[in-house]
Amino acid sequence: MKLKNIVLIVATLTSFFAVFLSSAVMVAVPNLASEFGMSNIVQNWVTMLFFLAVAIFTIPAGQLSAKFGLKKSMVFGTAVYIISSIVAIFSINSEMFLLCRLVQGIGVSFLNVASMAMVVSAFDPQERGKAIGINVTGVYLATSTSPVIGGFLNFQFGWRSIFLTSVPFLVLILILLIVEVKEEWATMADVPIDWKGSIVYSLGILLFIYGFTRLDESIGIILTVVGLVVLAVFIAIELRQKYPVFDVKFFKNPKFASANFAALTAYLATFAVTTIVNYNLQYIRGFDSQMAGLVLLVAPVIQVIMAPISGRLSDKINPQKLAAVGMLFGAISLGMLAMLNNSTPLWFLIVAMIAHGLGFGIFSSPNTNAIMGSVPPKDTPVASASVATMRVIGQTMSMGMLTLVFAFVMGNVPIVEKYFPLLITSSQITCLICMVLCVASIFASLVGIKSKN
Repeated sequence: MKLKNIVLIVATLTSFFAVFLSSAVMVAVPNLASEFGMSNIVQNWVTMLFFLAVAIFTIPAGQLSAKFGLKKSMVFGTAVYIISSIVAIFSINSEMFLLCRLVQGIGVSFLNVASMAMVVSAFDPQERGKAIGINVTGVYLATSTSPVIGGFLNFQFGWRSIFLTSVPFLVLILILLIVEVKEEWATMADVPIDWKGSIVYSLGILLFIYGFTRLDESIGIILTVVGLVVLAVFIAIELRQKYPVFDVKFFKNPKFASANFAALTAYLATFAVTTIVNYNLQYIRGFDSQMAGLVLLVAPVIQVIMAPISGRLSDKINPQKLAAVGMLFGAISLGMLAMLNNSTPLWFLIVAMIAHGLGFGIFSSPNTNAIMGSVPPKDTPVASASVATMRVIGQTMSMGMLTLVFAFVMGNVPIVEKYFPLLITSSQITCLICMVLCVASIFASLVGIKSKN
């Protein structure tokens, strides 16, 4: 088998399991909250802490991968993921479990950067969109099957079985990387590590996102502002660095900048949808995790179908136009989800999830192709880090926004029946905000269409 095909298989498997544990655990959150006595705010951190870690470490992981090699980064990230998943099985309280989620996020930050960069490095430009589409399909396949598999495992055997089932597959990926991938890609082997930029970025993104989730308190406002100031300092540092951890000069290219901003707003607008629908199904409708997982299957299945199709189309049609069409469907779906309450028919929810699946299935592959195709080949690890960073910052802020709305509307309380009306109101407000963000992503996708790479 050709090396590029082996790389694509390994990268797609990695993409699948990088997403699987996050999505599968999301369905089990109500049970985790019950076992560990978590409030509505704390239980959102089960998902948010994972993505916060990915957001913090993705940019440094991009430069480390380019210097020491993409294969080495994949091996490191997979090993960290395996160890933290095993430890999570033995969690005895919420603090221990959340710490494991943090370490899992560190491992995934390396996997996200290196897997996409390996695919881009192994394939010629004329085949790249198709390969990216297949790789993204791994993400959507995980997103589609995770709620069903996770819901079944959680219902039948408890939430620990989700991690126990995943570990053997992660070990298989590690073996394939070591044995079958013979080549190494170190595009910046002679470039020194920008430790100053890495530390300042990580501190800034941590303060900003954590502060964002607590904007209902004065300390949250302070931390958010301080985080933005630190990120501004990071930009100033990077502009003066000969070998920056993240070359912010790429954002002078309208195509690169607009596609990245479109990705950020798209993930910010759509990621919380799964949690909102899951809460509606399990709390408001009284479904168990197994039934909720089946309903949550709808949108990701559509995404799995659409991702490779839109990837191939993005090799022939301007990818940013396709991305804008995708976000139009996203805005429609969020407008429908904003109407969810305790009497909304299930068929209406399913139609909204179909529109959601169409939207993101059409958006993701073309948007990624636009970003990766707008930089020189030697800078693909940086572009890959940018793709991953926009995704995880958007995902983390999406959950942060939901948590913030919870804090304003519900307060820090357990999700029990007497608070269900406030849960519905919180979800509706969040969906309306997300619909506006989808519209912003449409405009961002259309900016820079005529600009050169």
